Amino acid sequence: MKEIFVVDDDVNIGNMLEELLTREGYHVTRAYSGTEALLVLSSFSPDLVLLDLMLPGLDGRELLPKLSGIPVIVVSARVGTDDKVELLLGGAADYVTKPFDTKELLARIAVQLRGGTAADAKTRLTYDDIVVDTTTHHVRVRDQDVRLTRTEYAILKLLMLNPAQVITKTLLLDRLSEETPDCMESSLRVHISNLRRKLRDSGGKDYIESVWGIGFKMK
Repeated sequence: MKEIFVVDDDVNIGNMLEELLTREGYHVTRAYSGTEALLVLSSFSPDLVLLDLMLPGLDGRELLPKLSGIPVIVVSARVGTDDKVELLLGGAADYVTKPFDTKELLARIAVQLRGGTAADAKTRLTYDDIVVDTTTHHVRVRDQDVRLTRTEYAILKLLMLNPAQVITKTLLLDRLSEETPDCMESSLRVHISNLRRKLRDSGGKDYIESVWGIGFKMK
């Protein structure tokens, strides 16, 4: 399921976008300011961002350069050509003017997700000796194949997408529930223990560490 991050302080527009995108099969995460968006992104890697410009605190223009590697569609009431050119040259993948036609917005989203830079970048994840091919779900450690269960793979992928961040147990369970609904809080530690053992057997060291009372991160 593709992850779309909606950053807009207008609650009504945000609600409409969330309903529209959820109905189309996307998973939606929201933030209401640029500062909140940065906090969310510290433990979350979306496939695409819908970004309003007029945000409290850190505005959309200031936030855009910090979204490198993620396709960003600016959704703004500003209609000036100069604004559009500046933002497109500044890293935005596309620009949609409010009020917008929902069919057009969905088409623009589909285009970005079909050939977006984030999707390309995520097809191969690397961390230390670990290489993960997200297309084939193939995992190698020091050139050795590592056979993981579906749940173990989903855990490793999420941790490697955010290698410098501590992923809380709550966030892990929330993300895993979409791919592996059999993973419950009572079994999460067992899955992670098995994953750590398999990686250690191939690489000769620990790659995942527990952060007491919070969650887990790449070591």
